[in-house]
Amino acid sequence: MSATSTTLGTARAAAATRPGPTFARLMTAEWTKLTSLRSPWWVAGVTVAVAALITYLSAQASSGDPGFQPLDSLPSGLILAQVGPLVLGVLAGAGEFRTGAFRTTFTLAPRRWPVLAAQALSLTAFALATAVLATAACVVGLMPAVASRDITVDLTAGDTPGVLLGMVLLLVGLALFGFAVGVLLRRTVPAMLTALFLVLILPIVLMMASEPMVGGADTASLSSPDQVEQVGVLGTLVVASPGGAAQLMTTPASFGPMPGSPDLGPVGGGLVFGAWILVLLVAAAVRLRTRDVR
Repeated sequence: MSATSTTLGTARAAAATRPGPTFARLMTAEWTKLTSLRSPWWVAGVTVAVAALITYLSAQASSGDPGFQPLDSLPSGLILAQVGPLVLGVLAGAGEFRTGAFRTTFTLAPRRWPVLAAQALSLTAFALATAVLATAACVVGLMPAVASRDITVDLTAGDTPGVLLGMVLLLVGLALFGFAVGVLLRRTVPAMLTALFLVLILPIVLMMASEPMVGGADTASLSSPDQVEQVGVLGTLVVASPGGAAQLMTTPASFGPMPGSPDLGPVGGGLVFGAWILVLLVAAAVRLRTRDVR
């Protein structure tokens, strides 16, 4: 029995001290690389500050309305703040390819999928901390308008907990989306433009295309079946696009869908956005595995 215990202890000690890039070491290395740069900290700080500022301005602008509902302004801070995690992800994904540091990384760790997983997990941890702070900053940004109207705000009632959770998950998801695009394209500027287009511009273009047909009404008021079909197709494309699905995550479930689009709700939007992230990460991993790193 003692001999067996000694053998097991020796094996464990050897495993713990064996050379080579274990996943724990990869995680430590990727976390150190990420947090030792100035850019992630600057992006995180600006994201939190912008979230607070835009929420404050939105709430102040709406506070003069007799029907002012402070919590309706809660996600408004992410209108610009969402750019921060997206930029952070692109920089983390394409940064090593831009500087050439990937050669050292993949020389020391030839198995590329564990490196990609360690990078994604390190980025997720950093983005999660940033997202929590940015969401808290949005809540703080509401307080002056709430105090000026002497309104009581309950963050645990109704759709608010879901909106807060959606805000956090949205920012983390945007960082991973940008990371996947960065690794896949490997060049910072093309990856940045692609990510911004898919998340911010494409949903707006699709909504503007459907707006003349809807005219602010619902699909029941449209004059022909062809118009109803076109609006339905465009509405589906909006919520199926990465940016459109992501925005559903911060929309209260009680608001319902926009005219002509499927009623996915926050959960459905999150699943669609998560599917986009997963597909892009798998594509990036396959490219790393099957093609030379150049």
